[in-house]
Amino acid sequence: MNRQLRTTAVGRLWPFLKPDWPAFSLALVLTPFAALLSLAQPYLMKRAIDDHIVPGITDGLGTVTWLFLGAVLAAYVLEGAYVLSLAWGGQRTILRMRSAVYRHLLNLRQGFLDRQPAGRLLTRATSDIDALGEAFSSGLIAIVLDVLIIVGTLAAMLWLDAGLTIVLLVFAPPLLWLLNLIRKKLRTIFVQVREALAEVNAFLSERVDGVEVVQLFGHQRVTQQRFDVLNRRFRDATTRSNVYDAFMYALVDGVGSIGVAVMLWYGGGVAADWGLHLPIGSEVSAGLLVAFLEYLDRLFRPLRELSGKVAILQRGGAALEKILELLDEKDVVTCEGQDAETIAGHIVIRNLSFRYQPKTNDVLKDVDLEIKPGQVVAIVGATGSGKTTLMRLLDTSYGGYRGSITVDGRELRDLRSRHVRRRIAGVAQDPQLFSEPVAFNIDLDNPRIDAARRDNAARLVHVDEIVRRIGWDHRLRERGADLSVGEGQLLTFARAMAHDTEVVLLDEATASIDTLTEQLVQDALERIFERRTVIVVAHRLSTVEKADRIVVMDQGRIVETGNHEELMRLGGAYAALVRAGEALVA
Repeated sequence: MNRQLRTTAVGRLWPFLKPDWPAFSLALVLTPFAALLSLAQPYLMKRAIDDHIVPGITDGLGTVTWLFLGAVLAAYVLEGAYVLSLAWGGQRTILRMRSAVYRHLLNLRQGFLDRQPAGRLLTRATSDIDALGEAFSSGLIAIVLDVLIIVGTLAAMLWLDAGLTIVLLVFAPPLLWLLNLIRKKLRTIFVQVREALAEVNAFLSERVDGVEVVQLFGHQRVTQQRFDVLNRRFRDATTRSNVYDAFMYALVDGVGSIGVAVMLWYGGGVAADWGLHLPIGSEVSAGLLVAFLEYLDRLFRPLRELSGKVAILQRGGAALEKILELLDEKDVVTCEGQDAETIAGHIVIRNLSFRYQPKTNDVLKDVDLEIKPGQVVAIVGATGSGKTTLMRLLDTSYGGYRGSITVDGRELRDLRSRHVRRRIAGVAQDPQLFSEPVAFNIDLDNPRIDAARRDNAARLVHVDEIVRRIGWDHRLRERGADLSVGEGQLLTFARAMAHDTEVVLLDEATASIDTLTEQLVQDALERIFERRTVIVVAHRLSTVEKADRIVVMDQGRIVETGNHEELMRLGGAYAALVRAGEALVA
């Protein structure tokens, strides 16, 4: 990321930082005072040695001792307050950022989510946020204190003995050049680390989710081998970062040790014995030597820690890039547009075409369809004919269609997606259940759904029988593993009924229900949907026959419409599918 982009990225963090800016301001205010107290300690040691201990003058030594002790204690207090301020502000900032990422994920359209591995998105909301949080609490403002200590140390050393300081500064240019070179290399490596980690998480999430298929087909060895390749890639990237980080630390530590040796060489008189003299300055006293040793420690300690802090900042910067890429995704469910709090359910589709990607072929082509309020319309066709895509457009999961979809005379793309979704309930083929109580899986904590409304919805689709057996407060296992597929689907039916929407979309919703369960549902569906607009993608003849109108799709186009008797008499695509016993098979 170039400098302009980095500046923009930092600027975009301001809304997350602003609420806790007082905490960060306090840390910044405390920083110079903590640095000053740290720098005063070596000077007080010099005064104690040169003015009192070496000449044997005890008068005034107690005062210097108490001043030194006070400086140490005050520095500890200020540094403690400084660290707490950073931790408080940093963690609260990360809390807001994690919430923003999660909120953005919830508002992304299904079209984007279909293109992204779940593990990669999980990495953005977890480990990337953690890396950024570490940069806040341990790297960002902490470097300000380090810089102040380094500058202050150099100023104090120049003030005490300019000649000795200049000799020591000979090592500064090559050291700074090498540090900058390593910093740039670490930047590239840490981006590779974040990408490799995202790939590992995505692969792991997908395979754990599909572990039953992996086991049934004996795919464990191949899956393990592929995971090992990704895992080694992550290990190699992490190892490279550790090598450069360790080299940076060793370089600073080594230069610091050389600096101490050079100072002792000059200060101990060895240089003078060799006929070498300091360019500026005079004799080096014992106190000055001790003070310079302490100042060198304070000079190189931040530089040693700077390597780790630079690594933290580089990780945080790489993570920030990935987080901002996600937050910049514009394919979201929008709050903008016309109000759609009430919908009668009159849907008119004209010249509708749609493709998933700009350079791909259309999956829907010039679709024309009108669905009147209260109608039950069944959509049938072979796999890939565009049935589910059409449903996804109607519930605004996908956007970017060409042509027109109007709801009660208003263009769908101009309506607020959130309002549309409140008035349209969807039930998919695979029941989506949460590891929450049964009650939550029906009402989703919607305050508009009281216990009576929830109970009535459950009774309509025979979920009350499940409730009697396990109870409303029973917490389901992941994906409802403690229920049969048919029972899980009944819960999703109850969810749709409890939300009392005007339009209901059933996408192969009865495909996973056994014959006995279907018989229980059919009677409930006839009563529930008699006042609603219903669009159902179905493969069961028993479901399709009850529809007011049947729409037959083939290769993204509508090829026939009518009721069951009309289409059978027509003897076209629908009749051929029914006779072959495979129509209506999604």
